[in-house]
Amino acid sequence: MNEILDISITKITETRLTETDFAQLPFGKVFSDHMFIAEYNDGAWGNLQVLPYGPIPMSPAISALHYGQAIFEGMKAYRQPDGKISVFRANKNLERFNKSAARMSMPAIPEDIFMQGIAALIEIDEKWVPAQDGYSLYIRPVMFATDPYLGVRPSDQYTFALLTTPTGPYYTKALKVKIETEFTRADEGGVGYAKTAGNYGRSLHPFAEAQKEGFDQLIWTDAVTHEFIEEAGTANLLFVMDGKLITPSVRSTVLDGVTRDTILQLAKKAGIAVEERRVSVKEVIEGIENGSLTEAFAAGTAATVTPIGEIGYNGKSYVLPVSTPDNISNSIAKTLNDIRYGLAPDEFGWNTIL
Repeated sequence: MNEILDISITKITETRLTETDFAQLPFGKVFSDHMFIAEYNDGAWGNLQVLPYGPIPMSPAISALHYGQAIFEGMKAYRQPDGKISVFRANKNLERFNKSAARMSMPAIPEDIFMQGIAALIEIDEKWVPAQDGYSLYIRPVMFATDPYLGVRPSDQYTFALLTTPTGPYYTKALKVKIETEFTRADEGGVGYAKTAGNYGRSLHPFAEAQKEGFDQLIWTDAVTHEFIEEAGTANLLFVMDGKLITPSVRSTVLDGVTRDTILQLAKKAGIAVEERRVSVKEVIEGIENGSLTEAFAAGTAATVTPIGEIGYNGKSYVLPVSTPDNISNSIAKTLNDIRYGLAPDEFGWNTIL
C-alpha cells in the first residue's frame, strides 16, 4: 500500500459554485475552486499543496516560456449513481504523461503524487462534479519547466499542477473536417506522440485557416507524402469499412489515445473486427464514393465519440451517411458511457472510485 502523502490544504474563503451556471459550461473556461501543485527541486518532488485556483508567481525567464518544456494530459471524473466520484483510466493517463515527460527530458511524476493529488483535489471540490447526463469534471494535469535561466538545456526545476473544470459535451453535432495536405502536425522522430505544448501550438494557424473555410477540425496527414491519415486536431480517428473498425496505427507521429485504446478493447470484446494500420487518404475517399466506408468518427477525452458528417479534400466535399443509433460508433459510445457513469459492470477495471 502506498504511503499517505503529506498534502498541505488551503481552502478558499468563498466558493464560486453559487455564481456558476451548470447548464452553460463552455469547455475549459469554468474552473473549480481549487488546484493541486507540486514542485520539483534538487532531484525530488515536494511542497505538495491544494490551494485556491489562481495565478502562480513565476519568472519571465522560466525555461517553459522560452524552450517549450511543457506537457499535459486530459482525463475525466464522473458522478456515479450512488453519488460517489470515479476517475476513468487514470493509470493509462499517468503512463502517457510520463512517456511525454521522458521525451521532453522532464522528471516522471510518481504514481502516489498523481493519484493522491487527484483524490485530495476532488475531495475538496466534490460539488463541482456535475450530475447531469453527459457531463463530467475534466482534469488537466500539466507540468512545465521553471528554471529562470536562458541557457538551452533541460530545466532543474519543474511545477506539476492539476486543474479541474466542469464540462458538458465538447461537440454537439457531426463534424465537418478538412484533410490537411500542406501543413503538418508531426514528423517522424519528433514529438508527435507526446502531449507537449508545441504540438498544439504548431497546429493553431492551419486550424484557424480551416475554420475560415467552414471546417470544425483538421485531419492531419503524414509529413512526407500527405498520403496517409494520422489523427485529428483534438482526437484520434476511426473508420468503419466493410463492417471492420479501422484506425491509423500508433507511431511516433500519432498520439496513443486513451479513448482510442478503450474503444478498440470494447470493439474486440463485442466481436467487431479491428485493424490498426496505416490508412490512406485514397482508400477513405474511395470508400465514401463506393459506399464501403459507412462511418468515420473522432475519439478523445474531450471529444469522447463524435461522428464525422463531411470531409473536405482538395476543394471537394464528401458527405458521409447520417449517423444512426445502430452504428458501431454509437453502440460503442453507449457502452463506454455506461461504464464511465457506473451504469454497467466495469469488467476492465478502468474506474478508480475516490
